[in-house]
Amino acid sequence: MIAYQILKGLASHIPGAYAIFGRKRTGGTDSARYCYAVWMRHLVMAHQNGLSTCPEVVAELGPGESLGAGLAALLSGAARYYALDVVDYASTKSNLTILDELISLFRNRAPIPDEEEFPDVKPFLKTYDFPNSILTEGRLKIALDPKRLDMVRNSVADVASEESMVLYVARWNEVSVIDPDSVDMVFSQAVLEHVNDLPGTYAALSLWLKPGAFMSNQVDFKSHGTSKHWNGHWGYSPLVWKLITGNRPYVINRKPHSAHVDLMLCNDFDVVSDTTYSPPDQSGIAKPTLKGLADEDLRTSGAHFQAAKRSN
Repeated sequence: MIAYQILKGLASHIPGAYAIFGRKRTGGTDSARYCYAVWMRHLVMAHQNGLSTCPEVVAELGPGESLGAGLAALLSGAARYYALDVVDYASTKSNLTILDELISLFRNRAPIPDEEEFPDVKPFLKTYDFPNSILTEGRLKIALDPKRLDMVRNSVADVASEESMVLYVARWNEVSVIDPDSVDMVFSQAVLEHVNDLPGTYAALSLWLKPGAFMSNQVDFKSHGTSKHWNGHWGYSPLVWKLITGNRPYVINRKPHSAHVDLMLCNDFDVVSDTTYSPPDQSGIAKPTLKGLADEDLRTSGAHFQAAKRSN
């Protein structure tokens, strides 16, 4: 396992090698039902935690193979959607197909796909019924108006248009891509564990969000196949980990749960909700060598955070 991971890391330094075997599917976002399940979870959790469920400007980190979750936000009534990624995955054709499928799901008030259909999608919800108390008939009548749907469809077809409700930026690395204090909600699904500059990312989120606005992030702390143990990535020495990561645009950053909490607090966020998950199998590395691991980190394989930017 270690030898294979090191080999992949070394191969990433060869021009073109990553494009041949290193680039992987981002996992699920080419499915409208998956995107619907993801967006609804963030929306329902916001309602549960007393946060706004009518964000006008929404941003997503790492949308992946489609912009489906963000399109679901537009179909819920959002007026603007920023999609920020490090690799150009999404295609216009697939986005238009997923948009039509999402429209059908919203029109039919479809139940939220549960953990039986998507066992790895978190957070888990108390109920998977369509959230009628959030997405009321009046709200959906406006959001799904045929003329508005044409605007959304045209936005997806031409994201470069000045009138587009969608801004898709791949290979983003500058905070200036979004105006300060302009976003109502930022969300991500199993993305922040892949971000290399985690302190810079949290600083950017704090800059973009309006005072009182919030972020909703599901984070996976597992080894992502770099070890046979779910937490084995915390047992590699700095040198071995450097060889494993190589020159790949993203792998995982090995930051545990406590590091995310500290970064939120340091960047003017109040943690409103912190739902943690532990793996069924608690076995793993006997002696983690990564510095900064708290005892709770060793039992936490994932977490869903919602945090509001302080108004002062």
